[in-house]
Order: sequence, then C-alpha cells, then structure tokens
Amino acid sequence: MDFIDYLFTLVFLILTTLKLMIIMNKKIKVSAVSYLNSKPLIYGLLNTDIADAIELSLDIPSLCAKKLLNDEADIGLIPIAILPKLKEYFILSDYCIGADGAVSSVNLYSDVPLSEIENILLDYQSRTSVMLCQVLAKYYWKINPEWINADDNFVQEIKGTSAGVIIGDRTFDKKGVYKYTFDLALEWKNFTGLPFVFACWVANKKLPDDFVERFNKSIAFGIENKEAAIQEWIDKSDSKVDVREYLEKYISYPLNHQKRMGMELFLNYCSTI
Repeated sequence: MDFIDYLFTLVFLILTTLKLMIIMNKKIKVSAVSYLNSKPLIYGLLNTDIADAIELSLDIPSLCAKKLLNDEADIGLIPIAILPKLKEYFILSDYCIGADGAVSSVNLYSDVPLSEIENILLDYQSRTSVMLCQVLAKYYWKINPEWINADDNFVQEIKGTSAGVIIGDRTFDKKGVYKYTFDLALEWKNFTGLPFVFACWVANKKLPDDFVERFNKSIAFGIENKEAAIQEWIDKSDSKVDVREYLEKYISYPLNHQKRMGMELFLNYCSTI
C-alpha cells in the first residue's frame, strides 16, 4: 500500500468512527403528554439516568401522535387510536395512561339527555377520546348525532342540544357547569366490562434492547415514586385540583392483560367507525 492509499484508508476509518460515535451519542426524541395524569411518568424520565439519553418534549396528545407519525419523535406517549396509522410500532413500556372505571378527565358534557343530543363537538386534542365517544354512541348509547370537529374555542358552543367532548386538565373546572356529564371511561367499562387505555408509550422504530429496558425502568421508578411527583406538582402549582385523589383514584398506570384486551377490542370497534 502506497502512502496515498494509506492516507485515504486512514481518513475513511476516522470518518466511520466519528459517524458511529455520533449515532451512539444521538439522543432519542421523546414526546410525552403534558397533562397532569402523566406527571409520574415524566418524573421517572427526568429523575433517572435515562434523562441523559433522551430529548423530551411535552405536548398535547394529538401533537404527540403527529410527531410520531411524521418521524419527528422516536417515542411518543400517544393516543392508542393512532396505532393503526403507523407503518410499524413497538409498545415499549409496562405502563400507560388508563382507567378501570371512571377517569374523571375525559367527559361528554351536555345540557340534555343522550337521546336528545343532536350534535357533538369533538375535542381536537385527542383522537382516542373522540373515537371512544363515537364507538359508545354507535354500539352502546345507540344514538346517531352529527359529529363536529371543534376548534380552540368550542367549549362555549356546548349548549342546548349541542354536546361536547372535553379531555384533560380543562375538565377540572367543569363540574356542575352542564346538566349531564358522561365519563367516557366509565361508560366503556359499563359497556364492555374492561378497563380503557387512553395512551401508551410507543416507538416508531426498533430501538436497542438495553435502551428499552432502561426506559421501562425509568417509567417504573416514576410510578413507584408517585407521591414525590405529586408533591412536586403541588409545590409548583396554585391549582385547587386534588391531584392526589385524581391520580390515585382515577388513573390506572399498569398496562396489564385486561387493559391490552380493552385496547384490542377498542381498536376493532374503531375499524368500523
């Protein structure tokens, strides 16, 4: 090998090594739901060594889904109704945002009984909650309202025979505002006997096994230290929401067999809507 060949080989090896170092050190992009119910999960990500390996953004559920669909994130805490739209997906964690009965923060609000509702305004922040309402309307409540995709200011349009789905932290000040409140997770439980999964941790590509193991352990750490996450939120917020009651009584985090059955059944119903 002459000097020129040796030089080219050396440069190639150096560039290849640098490229591998960049890939290995690249942070995994994670989009997580910004709602109160995800605080223990986020606490785990921020307070374990996984924090150094990820680039975390906090978004509304629909944006989490959009980022994963557009490959702007590698992992998302996404509404499960989006799963069929992904080319491929990998459920990473043994934990989710779910409910085994009432969830309190995903509701259909109305001033009239179900049978008198003429149209339903659909919250733009989560496709899963919207699809859940449509599944319940068709198969459980047996009503056929007009469905309206709502914008930012739709809450003020909920009146008369116009009902509306509202989700997340915006439901906390709605108690007693409307004559009827239908908790969609409780309605699902009454309909199917199964718990409901609103969102779970999903990757849009195969990630290294060691990273997935560390990620799951970090989420588990957050759940195990839920009280610390709750206290952290209380210390930083002036909200009057009873966060401890909400997270302990209404949100169910383990992604167990019953929840996976509920997910499968829900996605089967969604395919018919």
